[in-house]
Formats: sequence, C-alpha cells, structure tokens
Amino acid sequence: MHTFAYARPTLLAEAVALLEAHGPDARLLAGGTDLIIRLRDGSARPGVVIDIKRIAELRPSIREEAGCLVIGAGTVMTDIAADERVRRSYPALAEAAAVVGSVQIRNRATLAGNVCNASPAADTAPALLVHAARVVAVGPAGTRRIPIDGFFVRSGVTTLARGEIVTAIELPPPDRAMGAVHLRRTRRRGHDLASVTLCCGVDATGVTRIAYGSVGPRPVLAVDESGVLADPTAPGAAKEAIFERLFADASPSPRSMRASPDYRLAMLRVLGARALRIAIDRLAQA
Repeated sequence: MHTFAYARPTLLAEAVALLEAHGPDARLLAGGTDLIIRLRDGSARPGVVIDIKRIAELRPSIREEAGCLVIGAGTVMTDIAADERVRRSYPALAEAAAVVGSVQIRNRATLAGNVCNASPAADTAPALLVHAARVVAVGPAGTRRIPIDGFFVRSGVTTLARGEIVTAIELPPPDRAMGAVHLRRTRRRGHDLASVTLCCGVDATGVTRIAYGSVGPRPVLAVDESGVLADPTAPGAAKEAIFERLFADASPSPRSMRASPDYRLAMLRVLGARALRIAIDRLAQA
C-alpha cells in the first residue's frame, strides 16, 4: 500500500482547512468502502487521508429541519433503508439504499460518500434526482446548497470546490403525492454493480420524473410534463416516443465488462416501462 499521512480532526473547520491546504492530494475517509479498496489496489495514491468520523457535525443522523428531511454525512445505508420517514416520503431512496453492496457494505457505506464518489452506477443517485435532493457543502467560503442535478459532472468528478466537505443531504418535503420506485439490472443477484439503474416518480399532477445511471458518464434526470406517461389509458406508441426522448442522453461505454451498450439501452427501456407501471400503481395507493 502507498504511504500517506493520516489526520483525524475533531472540528469541521479543521477538516476544511486540511482539505483546502492539500487539495487533490487529500482523500476523505468516512465509510471507507470505496477508498480502502482503492488504497489497496493503488488506484488512489493520496498524500494525506483525512478521517472525518470524529467530527460532531458529520455524525450519523436523520432529522427534520424546516420541513426537509436532512440526512447527515455519516449516515449509513442500513439506517436510511430502515428509516420510516424515508420509506414513507422517499420510498425510491429507501429501496436504492437497501441494495447498495452487501449487508456489510451497507453497514459502513454512507449516502454522502456514495454521492461524492460520483460513480455513474451509484444506486442512490437516480432516487436523489427524482426526489430533488440538495447537497449541503461547507468550505472556506461558507455553506452552500447544491441541487443534486448540478452536483454530478462525470465519473469521479463533482462541482465541489477546493476545501468543501459535504455535511448533509437534504430532501425537500413532497408538495404533492408521488408514486416512486427504484429498479436496477445486474449480472447476478446480490452484491454487484448495476448494468442499469433507474428511478421513476409519477406525481398527482401527471408529471413523470425518470432518472437513470450506469449508461453514461453521469446519472441523468429527464422529466415528462405532458401527462402522457402518467396516463394508464395513453397509447403505447405515444409512450414509446416519450421514452425515446427521455433516454436520448444515454451513452453506455463500449469498454465496460458488465454489459454491452446495446444490452444496456434495451434494458433501460424495459426497466423504464416496468418502473412507470409500478410508480402509477403506487400513486393510486397513496
């Protein structure tokens, strides 16, 4: 393993200062489910690893503030999947958190880490996009809130500035009833990166939000406001035309070992149609 310095700050300001000073030569350690693997295989060679688990502001928490549900940066997937508030108001996120890695991984992996890793295959990203989440980041210039759709750039790259640390993920209160679901396609059951991951949300006004990942350099959010997708009586041909528009930004890599581009594009449409039916059914039961 590559030699690196190790810091364990107890204050958020101290961690921000360390991160600003070292810039891209620093890596944050929270759950460590991605970082430890990369340190071992040599794909990450930081000069300093900053362990943020002892910082009070980043400790695990799921709390309500100003009508939002706020998930602290240290909160692990197991707790998110089990939380009744998440399951009730943001069901697709609970479903996504429940399939991240293995049980052992979910007991360590944090939602903030999953977002900051910016993997196109991140299971939670499509659900966060559909539920219009915001990333709360603290840095040298203070605190800012970043809409999740403006957070991802490409694989491994976000819009975080130098010295910024994600302290929480905010989920705004639903302003209308919504049926939502998270689906994924993998090579096998159990612990596996998704070949396609998708979330669909249909609200009471007929707006359909579909977000998908693992089929391009970043997860994508597409919205249909026509009401056609949400209408169970709409002709299939009309829905297929809208799906073609919504999935236009899908561009799977031909170099991936998990699945071919043609397979991924085909499964994207299969999962989209399946998720739409489930979301409509859940909306009717809301």
